[in-house]
Amino acid sequence: MSKAAPAPPNPYDTAILKLEIVAQKMKLDPDIVELLKHPQHTLEVAIPVRMDNGHVRVFQGFRVQHNDALGPYKGGIRYHPDLTLDEVRALAFWMTMKCAVLGLPYGGGKGGVICNPKEMSVGEIERMTRRFAKELVGFIGPLRDIPAPDVYTSGREMAWIFDEFSKASGHAVPAVITGKPISIGGSLGRTEATSRGLTITVREAAKRLNLDLKKATCAVQGYGNVGYYSALLQSQLGTKIVAVSDSQGGIHNPAGLDPVKVMKHKEKTETVVGYPGSKKISNNELLELDVDILIPAALENQILGTNAARVKARIVAEGANGPTTPEADEVLYKNGKLVIPDILANAGGVTVSYFEWLQNLRRESWTEAEVNQRLEEKMVAALKDVYDTHLREKVHMRTAAYIVALSRIAEAIKVRGM
Repeated sequence: MSKAAPAPPNPYDTAILKLEIVAQKMKLDPDIVELLKHPQHTLEVAIPVRMDNGHVRVFQGFRVQHNDALGPYKGGIRYHPDLTLDEVRALAFWMTMKCAVLGLPYGGGKGGVICNPKEMSVGEIERMTRRFAKELVGFIGPLRDIPAPDVYTSGREMAWIFDEFSKASGHAVPAVITGKPISIGGSLGRTEATSRGLTITVREAAKRLNLDLKKATCAVQGYGNVGYYSALLQSQLGTKIVAVSDSQGGIHNPAGLDPVKVMKHKEKTETVVGYPGSKKISNNELLELDVDILIPAALENQILGTNAARVKARIVAEGANGPTTPEADEVLYKNGKLVIPDILANAGGVTVSYFEWLQNLRRESWTEAEVNQRLEEKMVAALKDVYDTHLREKVHMRTAAYIVALSRIAEAIKVRGM
């Protein structure tokens, strides 16, 4: 009888464990640690939806508001069949950390619905979204909690939520949500914001490591929006993209790949595999290639204690959330690898969401150049804060990022007397 695979770790337990470890190193006030272990509000709702077959189906939805010491809650809404409340809690906690690392005046929030949008019609998704939005009306708001898109949601769903909140308010309230279409107050530069922020952090890290990006090579795991734009922007800095992958496998060409042509191939065939002139490799093989820069932009738990020693890249920039386990962090740090953690590397998205919110509150519209320049300033400053802390405290970059974030949150809690 074969052994059952071990259950994946509870994401919220993992988040709290990291909090406790860093707090102990910082000698953070235990009362503040206890406060941060518990989300301030958790909403769980039943969402009845008339399906296309005429029957009513009830979906389960959540919104978790973790901590608002620094400002209103901010975080995405995801639709996924495997979503759990503990996952939403963990994501809200990480959003608190991410906003604090970037110096944004936000706390963390997260939401979602347990559903499989791939098996639903557009009409069913719209009816579900609008009913969920009605349940959220008393819970969100432009100065309270500002949702955004996440896994399997987009500007389309944000427009429906904006519409429902505005109807309940009696007037248009664009600042209630970000990631909207441009025509109703969305921000220019949002599509590639996560990748642009990641590319800026890689560039700044490379300077500190004396790595010439025009002579560097890069592999990208995951060729969705974040992976594609990361490859494209990195190549524009002169870096050679030698491997990319998606859920069906990867491709490798030491002479280099054209990110745009690879994406066109994927759009035609639904995978990067089979791109002319490339050799097929597995996702695991991609992680272990002899490259200067590795961008894991696919799923969580990709670099593990079991394979971290075989990672050769000097810089690992996390486009995905949680691609590196705590055990792997220690191995990579010991081996002299620089990991730019997710709460810093992929924070360009929430940063431009913040810019969208500001534009909506002020009734302004910024050019794409203005947005990109402001993003540049935020990401450069955040990378410097984390890198300097990493050197000063002699810790790896993830712990350094947490130290930066927790210091800011703790100070706000003390000053406010929370």
